[in-house]
Amino acid sequence: MQRDLVIKAQHGDAGAFGTLATGAIDRLHGVAYRILRDRDRADDATQQALVNAWDHLRDLRDPDRFDAWTYRLVVHAAYREARRENARSDAVRRLVPDGTVGAEMPAEVAERDELEQAFKGLSAEHRAVLALRYYADLPLSEIAEVLDIPVGTVGSRLHHAIRKMRDQLTRERPPIAIPRQATS
Repeated sequence: MQRDLVIKAQHGDAGAFGTLATGAIDRLHGVAYRILRDRDRADDATQQALVNAWDHLRDLRDPDRFDAWTYRLVVHAAYREARRENARSDAVRRLVPDGTVGAEMPAEVAERDELEQAFKGLSAEHRAVLALRYYADLPLSEIAEVLDIPVGTVGSRLHHAIRKMRDQLTRERPPIAIPRQATS
């Protein structure tokens, strides 16, 4: 079914491409979001990937590889967004809170934030490998094809990304100061 839609879309059938895009948009956006960690930028990357897919669909030699090909397009669009954001953030200094957590903040929120910060600390390439492996559930060989890199490089990036996240999440943290309640 998908193969037939791809072939029709390759011959200019916009309706067939619309069906393909509708079926792909959630998975593509999910990967883009996991790389960029920003919904608006993930929207932009997803949209750009779908525009590129329509523009270059005739270049796709194997219609059965449509999913892997669109993953490649969204990863590259996310990389471009990440580079654009890095260029912008060099010009703007971000103010970072001192890291203290109030006593009223639930532990789950603090842990989620800690995980988010560790993930943001990874390069876009490392986030891409993690997203494709653990979100899209692709095997290493398919990730290598999507990213157009050797399987060994995928394994290396995955290993280093996991190690860096583990190091960030397990490093010693200073104790959190909790204000004492006044006694009367």
